[in-house]
Amino acid sequence: MTDQPSTERRRRKGLDSPTLSDVAREAGVSSITVSRALNDPDSVRANTRKKIEAAIDKVGYVRNMVAGSLASASSRFIPVIVPSLSNVVFVEVIQGLQATFEQHGYQILLGNTDYSMKREEELIRTFLGWSPTALVTTGLRHQESLSNLLARYQRPLVEIMELGDAIDMNVGMSHYQAGHCMADHLVSRGYRRILYAGTQMQGNYRTRQRYEGHRERLLQAGLDAPLMEWQSPSHFELGATALDAALSEYPDIEAIHFTDDVMASGALLHATKKGLKIPEDIAIAGFTGLPFGQALSPRLTTVVSPREAIGRLAATQIITRLQGQQPKQRSIDVGFELIVGESS
Repeated sequence: MTDQPSTERRRRKGLDSPTLSDVAREAGVSSITVSRALNDPDSVRANTRKKIEAAIDKVGYVRNMVAGSLASASSRFIPVIVPSLSNVVFVEVIQGLQATFEQHGYQILLGNTDYSMKREEELIRTFLGWSPTALVTTGLRHQESLSNLLARYQRPLVEIMELGDAIDMNVGMSHYQAGHCMADHLVSRGYRRILYAGTQMQGNYRTRQRYEGHRERLLQAGLDAPLMEWQSPSHFELGATALDAALSEYPDIEAIHFTDDVMASGALLHATKKGLKIPEDIAIAGFTGLPFGQALSPRLTTVVSPREAIGRLAATQIITRLQGQQPKQRSIDVGFELIVGESS
């Protein structure tokens, strides 16, 4: 995992795509040996394969899967790499991407990483082998070998959902500030014993960024910032489980800041069934701004992330480049909005 320095990450233009010969030269073997290692790995000794694999990572070589076929060397599809297809957040982002790309005659191919950086690299290497027109990835953190590869990628690339030092272009929001904003709201309402409930925080580092913003605001107020974490994906039932666990472990807890609206809504419904008054007995807050959270009674307090806009703007950045122009901004901050419902 690495964040490449901006000077290194922008060494993109004017570089020829690495060839089989470049790999062979780096590995100190013949091009025929490299070809055999790629096409028939068992025919090459293990230590030689390791040298070739290291050379491929170093020079950023990607096999051109369309070479020698009838396909164009530049296809009209654009891979979109997301961490989850079950999370409605990414469904709306994909809708924004797809609608914009289709207006210009491009189609998307979806890749789901399940919050695994290793899987992300495998997917991207496979997609790049088919010479896509451009690429959309989720997040700014990648395995070092993938960061090196993407730094050499010569077609439009947009990293979405968060802000920072992008390899090429970037559309997103500050999750740290979103977490800080919600914690500030809860503190301003007079809550002093506030828990953060998160899921898959090792892989989904954006929820950890929200927790860090949340934690910083509580520390500024002289408060503790307890955290409870679950490894399974977010879902309604997990929100109910989390509420029960929080009340058991922290019986004097006053408010729970959930990682997303799905868990928060599940907890809110479960609290109502238990006969708890919201927010008198326990305040509940989420993140995302999903419509069903606003249909509940009481309405859910949440931070709205402009999901469709992220997809639409990312696609627009790419289309602008494909039309031979430069976007007005390499990095776009879509911001967020705090919605205060009756749940807090």
